[in-house]
Amino acid sequence: MLWSLTKILLFVAAIAGLTLGAGYLMESDGGILLTVGGVEYNLSPLMSVIALCVLTVVLWVVLKLASLLVATLKFINGDETALSRYFDRSRERRGFQALTEGMMALASGEGRAAMDKARKAERLLRRPELTNLITAQAAEITGDRRKAEEVYKRLLKDDQTRFVGVRGLMKQKLEDGKTDTALKLAETAFALKPRHVETSDILLKLQADSEDWKGARTTLNAKLKHGTLPRDVHRRRDAVLALSEAKSLLSEDSSISEREDFIEANRLSPDLIPAAAMAARSYIAKSKPRFAMRILKKAWEAQPHPDLAAAYAEIEPNESPQDRIKRFQVLVKPTPDHPETKMLMAELQIAAEDFPAARKALGDLWETDPTARSLTILAAIEKGEGAGDDIVKGWLARAVNAPRGPQWVCDNCHNIHGEWVPVCGNCGTLDSLSWTAPPADDSVGPVSMEMLPMIVGAPEPMTGDIVPLDESMNESVDVETNEVEASETREEETAK
Repeated sequence: MLWSLTKILLFVAAIAGLTLGAGYLMESDGGILLTVGGVEYNLSPLMSVIALCVLTVVLWVVLKLASLLVATLKFINGDETALSRYFDRSRERRGFQALTEGMMALASGEGRAAMDKARKAERLLRRPELTNLITAQAAEITGDRRKAEEVYKRLLKDDQTRFVGVRGLMKQKLEDGKTDTALKLAETAFALKPRHVETSDILLKLQADSEDWKGARTTLNAKLKHGTLPRDVHRRRDAVLALSEAKSLLSEDSSISEREDFIEANRLSPDLIPAAAMAARSYIAKSKPRFAMRILKKAWEAQPHPDLAAAYAEIEPNESPQDRIKRFQVLVKPTPDHPETKMLMAELQIAAEDFPAARKALGDLWETDPTARSLTILAAIEKGEGAGDDIVKGWLARAVNAPRGPQWVCDNCHNIHGEWVPVCGNCGTLDSLSWTAPPADDSVGPVSMEMLPMIVGAPEPMTGDIVPLDESMNESVDVETNEVEASETREEETAK
């Protein structure tokens, strides 16, 4: 509206300027004297200006007629398109001007204006491969999805614009939640342009979501081949897909040769914990414990994990607790100070009923890294050494609100998973889970930490290097006990 008002004001100002100029010329003296064929013509200033304008128009017409004459002569000489080119030249110029204005309107977010300019350009140029692109995108901006879909389908008819049409329809199906149709369109678009990064990423995600692990590996290899994926990233994700494919085959009672994909996944990425554990179990099933131990040792050195320890225990399921401790010392030797190593050895010592050794193995982990698991282990040690129930319950009380420690956390959305999965169930990202401690949760649980010692009792001082809990907890217990005793005394006196 402001631009329309500006144009009206400019038009009024131009008319006023011309009127003032004409009045000035009429009132001024002098003029132009022309002699033509012995006849003199005396032109006033106003007539001189008018004659100049007429002369300009006549000159323009003469040039146009000359161009038409040249085109006619070419046509007579055998150039069959000379006249058509002459008449199309002006139309093309106006058409490309409309096309340019439509692109500017599209970039500015003016969908309606862009569609109007695209229609004008189509009428003048008759080049649908140019105008349909603007029309489709302008229709999406204005929310006219039906019009956009219609234009995208028209683009499918031309080989030059087929990819754009397929990509536009694919995005529409994704927004509508029609993933099956979107997957087929993504495969078509990827076949047309395998180097297109966005399309290949969408195809890989859809294949992973639909658990088409074989197709996803093919797409991943194509991305590596065309240079759209770094080699190290490809190696890691190929291992994830190989592991997922092997797990699906295992659930279908596949043959032993097919289950060896676990070993292939571990070879591609030795630090992938689920692949290492499953590859080790595959070797155990084939009675090759040495290969299983080698895989688990390498994976443990890269990232200690309870699943690796569980698989390592399955190598000798019937051994005594003392023999198991000796065998596990070989596994944990490269990582003696890791929290997972301390808790694992403490649990093995508890199983062997050697509680002092378990306390020594756990060390001060309950204080430096208090997690639910480390505090529970400490409670088991106290119970094994004959501590009272109030002490054991006190440590269990602390374990209730303690952090859970490392878990499978998505690097993208920080969603926590109970077990490893190739695709995050929350954000759908492939290979985004890491074994790490989740961000601290400041929310208050159903039972306040300060109230737990009053409910289950507080720990008492312990021997060795373990120090007692905060004395304020004990004081709060005493205060609560005194208040309860005083209340009971008042009730008895009232009853009497």
